[in-house]
Amino acid sequence: MDARHLKRITFIKTLFALSFNNNKSTQNEKIEPTITKILQKVKQIDKIIEKYAPKYPIQKISKIDLAVLRLSVFELMLEKKNPPKVIIDEAVELAKEYGNEKSYSFINGVLGSLLKDINI
Repeated sequence: MDARHLKRITFIKTLFALSFNNNKSTQNEKIEPTITKILQKVKQIDKIIEKYAPKYPIQKISKIDLAVLRLSVFELMLEKKNPPKVIIDEAVELAKEYGNEKSYSFINGVLGSLLKDINI
């Protein structure tokens, strides 16, 4: 597997776990700098998610889908290190691996709508 894919898996697992703790780590946990950056911007990221998934309030989105979306929106809007299509493809693959049978199409729709607006 690609090293970037493995790193993203680690990131979504961490974001998923932290979502049960209101996105706060314990003092004993060592958090990756990328996760720290995402957590610092989580309100901004969640507003973007809410804009592009208006029928789904943040608290109604499954925690794993939310973890994938938070990572992807962070990469698309704030980090901007990888091409948008790569980020979206990765998000869809992660949703297929870890989400339910509808996760990948939901995530693809949200990120696709976001991408249309960024490319305008």
